[in-house]
Parts: sequence; C-alpha cells; structure tokens
Amino acid sequence: MTIAAPPPTPCRSSPKRCSGTSPARRARPFASVSDLRPIVLAAVLAAAAPAHGAPATVADARALLARGVAFDTVKGRGKVPAYADFLKSQLVAAGFAPADIRITPVGETANLHLAWKGNGTRPPIAITGHMDVVEADPKDWARDPFTATEDGGYLFGRGVGDNKFDVSMVVATLAAMKREGFRPNRDIHLFLSGDEETDGLTAEKQAAEAKAAGVALMLNSDGGGGLDAGGAASGYSLSAAEKTYADYRLTVTNPGGHSSRPTSPNAIAQLAAAASRVDAYRFAPQINEITRASLTAEGQKQGGAIGNAMVAFARNPGDAAAIATLRADPASIGQIATTCVPTMMTGGHAPNALPQKAALTVNCRIFPGTSVEATRKTIETIVADPAVKVETAQEWVSTPASPLRPDVMAAVTRAVAAAHPGIVPVPAMDAGASDSVYYRAVGIPSYGVSALFMKPEDQFAHGLNERIPLAAIAPALTQWHSLITAMAQ
Repeated sequence: MTIAAPPPTPCRSSPKRCSGTSPARRARPFASVSDLRPIVLAAVLAAAAPAHGAPATVADARALLARGVAFDTVKGRGKVPAYADFLKSQLVAAGFAPADIRITPVGETANLHLAWKGNGTRPPIAITGHMDVVEADPKDWARDPFTATEDGGYLFGRGVGDNKFDVSMVVATLAAMKREGFRPNRDIHLFLSGDEETDGLTAEKQAAEAKAAGVALMLNSDGGGGLDAGGAASGYSLSAAEKTYADYRLTVTNPGGHSSRPTSPNAIAQLAAAASRVDAYRFAPQINEITRASLTAEGQKQGGAIGNAMVAFARNPGDAAAIATLRADPASIGQIATTCVPTMMTGGHAPNALPQKAALTVNCRIFPGTSVEATRKTIETIVADPAVKVETAQEWVSTPASPLRPDVMAAVTRAVAAAHPGIVPVPAMDAGASDSVYYRAVGIPSYGVSALFMKPEDQFAHGLNERIPLAAIAPALTQWHSLITAMAQ
C-alpha cells in the first residue's frame, strides 16, 4: 500500500552557495570475531545499566519514516528546511520545548540541533546524521521515489535507508523517552546535517558547535548489520575509522599543431603513460587496530584463500603471500592500503589537431594517518614525468581512527545483543566519506552505529528502488533505546 504524507511546509532558504559531489560508500563485510568477545563481554558486564522504559512503537516509527520520504531533500530543491521543521514538530509534540530545537539555514539547506539537558556533569554526547538524500528520477524507478510504498514486506523510497531510516528511529526513540519522563545524566545533542551527500558544509558547522562533546554516535549507514539468506542477523559492523577521499588532477599541455604533422611528445600519449603508471602502482600495506579486528573477524568467517590471507595479514602485515592475495581481491585491497585509480580523462580540441591539453582525474582513498599532500607527492613520484602537473582537486578532511573506547564498545555491544542476541560488533574502516570526519577533526571520537540490518541483495542506497525490510524497524528501535539509555548515564 502507499502511505500518504502531509504536504511539505514552504521552503525558507536561499539558493545553494557551492557545489560538489560526495563519493559513494563501499559496502563492508559483516562478521563476528571470537577473540574480541571476551574483551567486549567483560566491558558489557562492567558497564551494565538498568533499562528505562520501552522503545518507541513500530507504528509510530514506520509512520515517521514514511512521511519523511515525501520530503525530497535533494540538493537544489530547498526541501531540507521543511523536513527539519517536520522533525522538530514531532519532537515538540513529545514534550521537548521549541527553544531546545534550533533549525539553522545554510544556503538552501539547513541544520537541526536538539539539545536535551542532562542532570550530571559528564561530557555531552552527540548523535549525528543527515537529512538530505541523493537525486532520484521518477522515470527510472518502478515506484514514485518520493512516496513511501509498502510492497512484499519492504518499504520503498529514496532515502528510506540512507539516511532517513536511522534518523526516524532516533527521533522516534528520543520522543518516546521524553514522553516516558526519562532524564539523562549527561547532555544529549542531536545534530542532523543538510548536505552530507554533496558539500558537507553543514556537518562542518555542527562539528565545530559540538566540540565539547565526549563522543559522537553517527547514525549514518557507516556501520550496521547484515542478515543471512534466511533473514537471521549474521554480524554487525561498528565504523571507527574512515579513509580520506581525495581527487587529484593530472594535466599535460603543449603547443599542439596540425595532425598531419605529428610531433613528440603528444599530450594525450604522455598522460596515457602517466595513467598506466598510476594504475599499476600498489601502495605500501598498512594496518591499525580497526582493520586488524575487522580482517581477523571476516577472515575467520569467510575462510578459503582470501579469508586465510586476511587472518595472516592481521597477524603479520609483512606477509608477502597474504598481501598478494588481498591485493588481487577488489573487496579487500582497500582495507590494507591507500588506493589510487584513474577515473576520468579528457584531451584534445579537434579530431584533426594535435592535443594542446590533456587532463586525468585520479581518485584516491587514503589510509588513516597519511596526508593528502603526501599522497600527491607519491603520485608525482609514480608518474616520474615533470611535464605532468599533479594538483589536488578535491579532498575531504583527513583524520585518525577513533579509539575503541570500552564504554562505547560496551554500550553498542549490549544494544546490538538486545536486538539481535549472539551478535558481537566488529570494528570496521569505511572507504569514505561521511560526516564523521568533521567530528574526528575537532577531536570528538565518532562511531558509525546504524541499527539497520539488511541482506546484501537488499542494499540499494543511492541506487534504483531503494528499500528497507519492514521487519528491521522493531529491532532497530530496541537497539537505539538501549544505546541511548546506556550512553546517557
């Protein structure tokens, strides 16, 4: 059936001030890991806290999600402020004071900030996510992307997974806790940004505002759970690190001339040679505590040549055989090193003229701890041609991995177990990019803790016919209620 949504309120923001695109995210493997279990379970027992009240109702959360899809919060349409107003109205109806919820215009988009004052003196916690979604052309979809539609046990619509699922679950949870009379022992701040899928300006502003927070819980799709073919939970990934996204522009210029009188060097040929060198280069292997844990977990689960190589590399990052095996696997190479690949090339101005200019874009996902500038210099060395100019075209913030804090690991483990017994979270590194980088940049440890569990074949975020299983709502509410309750102590 189709779920109707109220008409969006009028937009009250100005045109967008700048443009850009956000890189797509790479799906991560999900797993449990036996050698993390004693550490995590001990932390859970040490940090056990009493439950408070019950999670929000599935009906309320489903309605909130379905109504949210109707706000086409795509860049350039000015609908983020209207969606923020809608979310604010739901929080106010639950008992939050209007003055506790601030909506700040940022160009044609906006930020939402809820401040829930606590009783204690511990550092605040920030719960962060985004309200915008990527574009969706109705002509390409089987259903209207901006009308939430139930079909076959799924809810379809743009943003129903990324990121309005967890936004809706958290708003429903906070509203339910407020109605119950819950009083946090530390301040809770909900920060929802308006341009995570594009420019990232709003999250940068919010992170600066949140710098007093002791920890950030990212309710983005960076982190989350997997389901097996039978629909049972198969593992949970807690995102604690993120590679740096960067584009580099390589250019060659020369005088050109008539194509009937070839000269050397040819700008296109020079750039093609540079592209081949970049494509063939493999960066030195690296490891941190996040990737060591995730590779061990996935390797133990997967087995076979690749799984064994993961475990061997986690044990010894200098294992040449393991490195060779993982480098040959597209799903693994990015977890053991920086990667740089040629992605776009242009050149020439006429079919009967020698090219005066050729340009190449190289996209890199840089391992935490390596700077964008150091990577640019490495590309210069790889190319080994002074005629090829190497410039940084676009970059995201470069940040270190977040520490695996016992309190966070305990709270997340307890919350996931409450919703999916037997599943132990495994730390993971994202390929980039999300709003977490802005929080880590100001010194706030940030963790991707989505409560959405899905089968791999149901993951259509950013793609056609995006959907989520309706059965995911109830356990997600249980998980978020447990996590917020524990972290608010």
